Amino acid sequence: MAEYIGIKGSTIQTLASDPPAPIEGQVWYNSTSTVLKGRALGASGGTWASGGNLNTAKGAATAGGTAGAGTQTSAVNAGGGGTPGSETTATETYDGTSWTTSPGTFNSGRGGAGSAGASNTSALWFGGYDPAGANRSPLTESWNGSSWTEVNNLNTGRNDTSGCGIITAAICVGGHIGTAYVAVAETWDGTCWTEVADLSAGRNTLTSIGTSTAAIAVGGSPSLDKTESWNGSAWTELADLNQGRYQAGGGGTQTVALFFGGRTDPVAAFALTEGWNGTSWTEVADMATARSGLGGCGTQALALGMGGNTGPAAPTIVTATEEWANGLATKTFTAT
Repeated sequence: MAEYIGIKGSTIQTLASDPPAPIEGQVWYNSTSTVLKGRALGASGGTWASGGNLNTAKGAATAGGTAGAGTQTSAVNAGGGGTPGSETTATETYDGTSWTTSPGTFNSGRGGAGSAGASNTSALWFGGYDPAGANRSPLTESWNGSSWTEVNNLNTGRNDTSGCGIITAAICVGGHIGTAYVAVAETWDGTCWTEVADLSAGRNTLTSIGTSTAAIAVGGSPSLDKTESWNGSAWTELADLNQGRYQAGGGGTQTVALFFGGRTDPVAAFALTEGWNGTSWTEVADMATARSGLGGCGTQALALGMGGNTGPAAPTIVTATEEWANGLATKTFTAT
C-alpha cells in the first residue's frame, strides 16, 4: 500500500496545535487533541463566481423555468421561456468556461420540465409546460450531445415538475396539472417510466437532488420549506429550509447538497443559498444575481446556476451563469 511520504514526498508533521494558515491538501497530527487533521474543501465559506453567459436568456416566462444537468465543467441547459408564451427549443452545452449553442434543439419547446444527466453529452428531459399542446406535457427526450430523441412518455404528464439522476436511472417528482398540485413520483430505467410512492403532499416548482434511489425533494409550492428524502421505496420528511421558496436551483446528493435562488410571493427573486449536510440546512454565501426559474446542476462543492428571472411579475429573463466553489475547512480524519 502506498505511504503518505511516497505520495507527497514528505512525512506527516506532528504539531501541538493546528497551523495558523494551512493550505489545501496539507495533513498534520495534532498531538494535543491526538487526532489526524487535514485541509480540504468544506461546506461553509464557499462563494459564487461569474461563469460564461448563456447565449439565449431563459427563465420562467409562462410557467416553470429553465433546467440544467451535468457538472460544473460539463453541463447542458435546455427549455424555459424567453418571452411569455414562447418556450424555447434552444439547447446549450457548457465546458466550464463558455456555453455553445447546439444545432440540436428540443422536439417540443417547453419550460418547467424535469432534468437528469451526468454530463453535456448524456441527459434526459421530461414533462413541462407546452403552450402549443395540453400545457402538461408527458414528453421525454434523451440528449446524446448533439441531438434530442423522443423516448417513452411519463405516465402522468405535468408541468413545473422536477427530476434528478442519470440518463439510465432517473426520477421525476411532483408537478402541476391544471389547478392541482401533483404528488406523483416516477422512476426511469433507461426505457420506461414506473410510478412509485407519492410525495407526502402535492407540490410543484420544487427541486430534486440526488439519484433515482437516493434523493431529496426540496421547496416548491405550496409547501415552500419542505424537505423529503427518497430511499428507493418511500419518502420521509426531514428538516425544513431556513427560507422556503420555489423555482430554485440545486446540486449535490441526498446527504450533501446546495439549494440556491428561487422566489416566494410577493418576493420576486432570492440570491439566497443554503447547504445541506444530510440533517439540516445552513445559509451560506448568496448568489451575485438574485433570480428564480433558473437551472441548476453539479455538486455541493462545485455547483452551477444558469439563467432565470430577476424581475417581478413581468419577467426580466437573464443569461447570467454563476459557479459555486466550497471554501477550505480543517477536517478531522477518523478510522472507518
